Formats: sequence, structure tokens, C-alpha cells
Amino acid sequence: MRIRVEGRCALNGVYRPSGNGNAAQALLAAALLTDAPITLRNIPRTLSTQAMLDLAERLGAQLTWLGAQAVTVTAPQLAQRKLTQVDTASVAALLFAAPILVRRQFARIEFDFPLNRIRTHLEALRDLGIDVVNSSGAVELRAATWGRREVWLTQASVTATAIVMMLAARLGKETIVRHAACEPHLQDLAALLVAMGARIEGAGSNVLHIYGTDALGGADVTVGPDHIETASIAAIAAMSGGRVRIDGIRRANLGLIAKIYWRLGISMDMDEATAFIPRHEALTVSNREEDVDSSVETAPWPGFPSDLVALATVFATQARGTSLIHEKLFNNRLLFVDKLMA
Repeated sequence: MRIRVEGRCALNGVYRPSGNGNAAQALLAAALLTDAPITLRNIPRTLSTQAMLDLAERLGAQLTWLGAQAVTVTAPQLAQRKLTQVDTASVAALLFAAPILVRRQFARIEFDFPLNRIRTHLEALRDLGIDVVNSSGAVELRAATWGRREVWLTQASVTATAIVMMLAARLGKETIVRHAACEPHLQDLAALLVAMGARIEGAGSNVLHIYGTDALGGADVTVGPDHIETASIAAIAAMSGGRVRIDGIRRANLGLIAKIYWRLGISMDMDEATAFIPRHEALTVSNREEDVDSSVETAPWPGFPSDLVALATVFATQARGTSLIHEKLFNNRLLFVDKLMA
């Protein structure tokens, strides 16, 4: 696919970000934990979300669309207990292991990647008492119930945290999860599980206290706005010299991002649901003494997201002043920098 972009045009107007794709994927998996109907609103129609919708249908879910971005998911029963190599080409598909275990008590996950890629996930399952058996190119899981369990995640993995949350909401009486990931999409997942009948304390923090229930019911929830998309539009508007109002945001998800942007010369004026990006005649790195050679370092949430480090690098090249960019989570995020120099 070839995309042609004509630049040097200021972006002006009103923008509304789409729903958080990572949240939508987790909520779709959680919808299969019960046979009651779950309505999800503000679903982004991305390729990755569509792949999860297709997989949910193959597993036995019935999808009833209530417009372009709202769907009711009903899963009277799950038709299969296996995720194939094709399914697990996307790591998000692993989320369906939770409803399969809950509803069918056994799951087989086939994969075509090194097993250490999901080491954190498997360790967490073992900590919950789930029987984990590794075979050639697959992992077989057998469900277990528990009274009280405490799980320490060796990495703050979003997918591992989501799987543990879903299993704990249905199979455990009381579960404590430490070093949990706490991204906005996991907060959306917690909100859905609570609406379905579970009790969760600490959502949005690194320690979760989950009280499960014998049966999860139906719910109607809205997928939160994509904070990465919001921050990207804000940066592009500022770099282009435009003025943009972004509606439908969640200010709490943008606080640190706005602080880092300010140090790099981009101003975001926000209230709880709206962000305004004024016209920037020029971008200038903060000249406060403590901000000399301003440093941007990625970190797990609520740190500065790795998904924005490439964009931050680009607009740092357009700002007066020196900025130091450190990518500490993924080793290939900044491989494009030589193209900027070219």
C-alpha cells in the first residue's frame, strides 16, 4: 500500500478520538466469560479489533451490531477449546484463554514463537493454581478454583494482567495481583468486570484486589478514548501550526503526557473531557534551569508511553533546544532516526 502525504498545511478544527483498541480487545474477551449479553459501545473498527471480533465468532459468540460502533456480544456456549497458531499470531488472542478456561475448564494454545515470550503469563497462571503443561509448539491449561491466591507478576504485562483479572473474577474467591499493569485499557476491563458482578479494588494502580463471583452477568459499557491517538493529534496539530479542539478525552490519561509535551514546547489546555491545542508559532524546549537538556524516558504506565516516543522524537527535531530521548522498553522503536538525519 502506498500513502501519499502532502504536508505544510496547518491542521485546524475539532477532532474526536476513536475508542481504545487495546481496551476493546480485552472487553471482547471478557464478554465471553458469561452467557449473558454484553454491550460494548465506541468500538474502533480497526483491523486488530476486527480480527478479535472474528475470533470471538469462531469461538461461539453471537454479535449483534447496534450501529457502526456498538455491538452486543452473546455467547451461550463456547464451541472450541483451542487457539491455533493462526489465532495467536496476534498476542491479543491469548486473552481468549481466560473465557475458554472459565467456560470449558481446558484450553490448548498453539503458537509459533519462543515460549519465553509468554513466560510472565505462564508463571502467573501457575501462581493461580492453573495446571500448565508445555508440549511441542503448544501449551495446555486446566482450570482450577481457589480461595485466596497472591500473584507477583515478573513483568507489568498488560496481557498477563488482563488474563489474571478475568480468571480471578470467576474462578477465585480472593486474588491479590502485585506489579500489575495499570494502563487505561485495563481500567476499562476492571470497570466491565465490576459491572458484570466482580469486585475489584485498586484499578489504575499496580496492586489489584479481586473478589470473584460464582456467576457473571450482563453489562453495557463504553470503550474509553484512545489516549495515544489523542496525544498524536495534539502533537501533529502543534507541529503544523494549527489550532485543534479534541473532544471526548479523559484528562486523567493525559496528565503526564501533557507535562512531557510542555517541556518539549507543546501546550495542551485540558479540562475533564476536552483538550485545546493553541497555535504554536514555534516550538521551544523549556528553558528552566532544571530542564536544560530535557530528557524524555519511556516507562510502563503511568510513565511516558513507548507508543509516543517516535512522535516525540520527530517534534523534538522541530523544537529549539536540546532534548534527550531514551527508549527503555522496546529495542526497535527508534530505528527510524537515521531517516530523520537523511
